[in-house]
This record gives sequence, C-alpha cells and structure tokens, in this order.
Amino acid sequence: NFVGWGADGKAIISILGHRNATQRTQIREAYHNLFQEDLIKRLESELSGDFERAMYRWIWEPAEREALLANLALKSADKNYQVIVEISCVLSPEELFVVRRAYHNRYKRSLEEDVAANTTGHLGRASHIIQQNLDIVL
Repeated sequence: NFVGWGADGKAIISILGHRNATQRTQIREAYHNLFQEDLIKRLESELSGDFERAMYRWIWEPAEREALLANLALKSADKNYQVIVEISCVLSPEELFVVRRAYHNRYKRSLEEDVAANTTGHLGRASHIIQQNLDIVL
C-alpha cells in the first residue's frame, strides 16, 4: 500500500508494466479486495506528470483506454483527432464495437455522435463512412 509520500515508480512499473490487460484487471481487483480502495484513484493521488498519465492509461483495459483517449481527443483544444483516426482504422469491427460500448458506458453518450458533433470536413465524412461499414459488419 502507498504511504502518502509518493509512490515507488520502479515498483509500479515492475508490477503493472509487464502485465497484459487481464492481469492488470486482476491486480486492480486484488488491490481493491486488500485495501478497499480503487487502485486507479490511488495512483492518480500518488503520481504526477507524464508518469501519472502513462500509468493511468496503461491500467485500463484496452477498450476503456480507447474510449478515454477518444474522449480526451474530442475535448482537446488543439483538435488533434489522430487518435480518432487510429481507433477507427486500426481496430477490427468487433473491437470498435466494444470501444463504442465502453465509451457509452463511461460518458452516457454515443461515440459516433460525439465524433460527428466535434468534427467537420473529411474527418466528419470518414467517421460517417466508418459507422456505416460497422453497421454492415455487425
């Protein structure tokens, strides 16, 4: 458990950095069972800067992480939607469906609607085409 004086970054990396998504989920659950607190919230309170952001994103399951990154991209002031393009183009239709569901569960909104509301031009049209293709496949 943490003692409130910061966390041992090397220990965190050795525990979380070399684990797959299933193992990280099991670690989160075991931590909660042992200490009755959420490991993610605890890491947020103990870490800072780039290391905090990296660990925060790494500890989530892939679909949750993609949903989080998509939302951050849509809310960003610089309107860099590279992550939206990557999610749309790299994931399989089944994986994209899981990300869409995770996004909806987390933000109570549709990922497609948020993309459409926040993008214009080629990206807006591309997101519409991707949605149509996803509807056909699933």
